[in-house]
Amino acid sequence: MACPCEILIETQDKDHALKIASIAYKEAKRIEAKFSRYSNDNIIFQINNLNGSNLSVDDETALMLNFAQQCYELSDGKFDITSGVLRKAWQFDGSDNIPPKELIKSILPNIGWQKVSWNSPVISLPSGMEIDLGGIGKEYAVDSTVKKIKKITKRNFLLNFGGDIACSTPRNNNQPWIIGVDNPQQTGEASVGKVNLYSGGLATSGDARRYLLKDGVRYSHILNPETGYPVMHAPRSVTVIANTCLEAGMLSTFAMLEGSNATAFLNEQNVKFWCIP
Repeated sequence: MACPCEILIETQDKDHALKIASIAYKEAKRIEAKFSRYSNDNIIFQINNLNGSNLSVDDETALMLNFAQQCYELSDGKFDITSGVLRKAWQFDGSDNIPPKELIKSILPNIGWQKVSWNSPVISLPSGMEIDLGGIGKEYAVDSTVKKIKKITKRNFLLNFGGDIACSTPRNNNQPWIIGVDNPQQTGEASVGKVNLYSGGLATSGDARRYLLKDGVRYSHILNPETGYPVMHAPRSVTVIANTCLEAGMLSTFAMLEGSNATAFLNEQNVKFWCIP
């Protein structure tokens, strides 16, 4: 969940701005330390090493797991936090290294949220299975940080964690925060348009930075947990505005998982969105 952390604050008080920035940094690092799958001493490590035994989790972790279960149900199983084990096969480094079918097939039995025993606050995973909250962790960190900042200031601010964005109010004089939509053909260098954000969250999903390319076919890092293969014919990029960053991230990911039906899916959700094919 590591990402650049940026905060824009409309204030002339430098000390107050530094205090807000410090709160944002500390909250982002706290959530990363707690929920990163790369750690060997956090709650995710404990869950992923249960080997069939039970663990009672804290309220915040239970909240995340409940949301993950909701995502699984709403997406008809396409959004599955147990599918992270596919990283053992897929390395989306821009190369043409497509993993062997046998390797992918060997991993599939360890995927499936329906195989997890989750009766809040108690969880149990079969041996060989793991969970990965990377698909919702950064967006949760944005929303959690916004709540903490709002407790200490009435200043207008915009929070950006590596493209996952939220603000609580418009800028002064009810002006919007203006955000560029990244061009996946020139990611980080050019935009394809601008978005006016007055409140809520914004998130983008796409394959601009993580992909494989073989024989002219581009393989996105968005994986179908049932097949173990990338979702084909999905947009290059989907940007969504919603009430929270977590909701925006959920919908943008859901849209990518819908493949060629991404636009039709988003049209049904009553949200503002941009799809770049």
